[in-house]
Amino acid sequence: MALPVNVRDIVRSSTKIREEREKPLRIAIVIEADAPDELIDAVRDRFRPQTAGAKLGIEVTEPGVSIGFHASTDAVVGLVGSGAGGLSEVLADAREQGLHTVAIGVAETHLEVAERVGHPYADTVAALDAELAVDRELASWLVERLSGKRLALAHNFAFMRSAVAEEAVKATATQNALVGAVLFIPGADMPVMTLNQAKMLLQIAAAYGQPLGSERAKELLAVVGGGFALRTVARQALGVVPGFGWAVKGAIGYGGTIAMGKAAIAYFEQGADLSSVAHKAVEARDAAVKRLKDARAS
Repeated sequence: MALPVNVRDIVRSSTKIREEREKPLRIAIVIEADAPDELIDAVRDRFRPQTAGAKLGIEVTEPGVSIGFHASTDAVVGLVGSGAGGLSEVLADAREQGLHTVAIGVAETHLEVAERVGHPYADTVAALDAELAVDRELASWLVERLSGKRLALAHNFAFMRSAVAEEAVKATATQNALVGAVLFIPGADMPVMTLNQAKMLLQIAAAYGQPLGSERAKELLAVVGGGFALRTVARQALGVVPGFGWAVKGAIGYGGTIAMGKAAIAYFEQGADLSSVAHKAVEARDAAVKRLKDARAS
């Protein structure tokens, strides 16, 4: 059976994703001397580079003592204590240098931590649980601010994997919702949706450290595109709501992609490989699309 997209497209995407995963990364961590031990431990345990391409610098701040940052620094992470240990000045210097800078603390609100060190609220993260502050809040901040190095972050730091993968799912689902709503030529949406979904699975696989290559990319595309489920169900659904086919196709593109992505993340978290994950993800997608179609018909 002919696949809905050119195999060369997905092979090229695989190469690009592999290159993005290998991008150099430099993170500077600055610690206020009285920062909570549990926060220091959480950051120390999570920031353990897995490749030589990731550079990590660690400094303890002192009042009146400046810290110089390498020009290629991708992000400065400041661990906040009382706010009186010189961290405020160091973070201000980093901001003046134009570096992505975040303050992280153990507190009930971000505002409380931001006020301690005079740091912008939008670049401050906090939680009462130190591990939650790092795993959820800091990971989300890094994904948003270092968008061009998301895969490098996930490749080097395991705690970044789910945040990076979830962002890939959200972005792809939004793209496919637009594709379904905008492309009115019969069948034109299927190749685009299929390619987007295959790229999404490659991104998730890259985030979880899976080996990528042309053969894996071809195998993945065969699994994702072989069933043509989205096109078949979308065409059936178009007849259910006359005049609103664009909305149905948009919902199918979004819902099917979300289901596929969530299933892939769940199985990668369990240690499954790309091949088995692809089959489970496609099953989840097709089941979600069928549920959407049945709901529209009822």
